[in-house]
Amino acid sequence: MHLPDLPPDVRFHVLPKDEQALRYSFEAKRAAMGPYIVRRWGWDEALQRRLHGERFGEKPFFKVVQGDRAIGTVSVMPLVDHVRFGEFYLFPEFQRQGLGSRVLRHCLMLADAENMPVRLEYLKWNPVGSLYRRHGFVVTGETDIHWLMERPPT
Repeated sequence: MHLPDLPPDVRFHVLPKDEQALRYSFEAKRAAMGPYIVRRWGWDEALQRRLHGERFGEKPFFKVVQGDRAIGTVSVMPLVDHVRFGEFYLFPEFQRQGLGSRVLRHCLMLADAENMPVRLEYLKWNPVGSLYRRHGFVVTGETDIHWLMERPPT
């Protein structure tokens, strides 16, 4: 899958399924999600690496680059009846600057062009839910730890 660049300065590079890309994506997850994981379970390095490795093998991951700086990851996966959005991890120094909104809006625009709803999930105690609600996502279900959300095409 191709994720087009977001002018003027954000690019998306498909991460190959290799050890270096796996390490990069894991570090992005650790930096962005670590505090929320620790809050509930503590940090079990082996478990987190195994879980992340499974997700990395299942989904396309993109490195998000702004200018010449790697700022995080995202996964956008078109399926038969929706687009799956996830693995959206920005390094903390790039959070709360509008970059997350820019990347999310870009991905939503691509899904809208295909007339596809977008689905995602996030940890219930992660404040990222406010970002998703601001962009039209509504809760469609839940697990014991995740809110499941969807945004219809516009």
